[in-house]
Amino acid sequence: MPYLILLAGAVALLLWRLFQLRAALLRARAGEARFRQLAEHSVDAGWIIDCASAKLIYISPAAQRLLGHDQAGLETLAAQLALDLPERIQRFAAGDAAAPPSLRSVELTHRDGHAVPVELHSTLVADARGRAVALVGVLRDVSAARAQEQAQKRFASMLSHEFRTPLATIDGAIQRLETTGATADDATRKRYRKIQTAVDRLLALIDEYLTPERMASIGRQRQADGIAPQALLEEAAAQFNSLRHPVTLRASGLPGYLRCDPDGMRLCLQILLDNACAYTPAGSPIELSGQPAPEGGIELCVLDRGPGVPEDELGRLFDKGFRGRNAAAHKGSGLGLYMARAMLDVHGGNLTAQNRAEGGAAFRIWLPIPADTGKNLASHDCNSDNSWTQTEAGIHQS
Repeated sequence: MPYLILLAGAVALLLWRLFQLRAALLRARAGEARFRQLAEHSVDAGWIIDCASAKLIYISPAAQRLLGHDQAGLETLAAQLALDLPERIQRFAAGDAAAPPSLRSVELTHRDGHAVPVELHSTLVADARGRAVALVGVLRDVSAARAQEQAQKRFASMLSHEFRTPLATIDGAIQRLETTGATADDATRKRYRKIQTAVDRLLALIDEYLTPERMASIGRQRQADGIAPQALLEEAAAQFNSLRHPVTLRASGLPGYLRCDPDGMRLCLQILLDNACAYTPAGSPIELSGQPAPEGGIELCVLDRGPGVPEDELGRLFDKGFRGRNAAAHKGSGLGLYMARAMLDVHGGNLTAQNRAEGGAAFRIWLPIPADTGKNLASHDCNSDNSWTQTEAGIHQS
């Protein structure tokens, strides 16, 4: 009798366990059905490749529509998708954290033979024992982006041509005038040279800013929202340091990160260092410094040993198109310092200048930095316009 009771209990337990397994199996099948329904109605072109066999075990309808493949063409497609799979599995097994995920730009073959440019996002999936069992990924068609890039390049080439044609006419005419104007007075010859210089400058700007590659890169990727001030100064010092104008760098107490437009800040320092090199005698050093400002924020200073700025011109130094008496022997349009100050105004900062007691000029960039409130209200990935205000301040030198 006790044996019958135990047997009945075992059978009941087994039936209960089978009921649980059946319920789990039904839930798994329902989940799989929902996943397949989601995948089949998704606009993402997804796929899955088995790592052991390198065979395509799933491809979404969106991917099939994109590439036009039927079942017969899936083997060729799998070979293209799994091109770097063995290497990635090997790195994954060795513990290389860089193995997954991956982003590649490739051209896959459509069923009719033409190439389809795609971005291939994929990652390895591991089982409970940490072994890579599947490669899953998404295809993104970049044909429209490629077409837009080509259109931008054609537009840039057209725009460059439209500017160069009249400039070439002016250039040819002024060269002829200089060649045949031997009897012209000094004032006329100076005007000829001024026109020639302006043409050369415009052609240089076209070469720098209106190339197809430069136009195609605009808006292609999100720009950084900031930079380390120390790195900014080190880049500038390395760029301008030379035997003719050695650049010394002195920096201390700078924050590790500054919200700004990095390209804009590089341009500001480039303008100031260009001016310092132009007005400083050969062999004399240029000083570049950075430190916390006494009124808060930070200051980046460029100090030269040139003739300085006439006192009566300091108030107009940053005016648009202004060129002082010392600028007569140097090429320029009078826009550099104006552009630098305008860029700093956008950042809530300022640019000031004064003469140094020991000779030369000192240009000071002041920039605000957020106060440390002890709370992280926004990450560095967020945009910021650094909207701060300040009073006019002179150059501070430690």
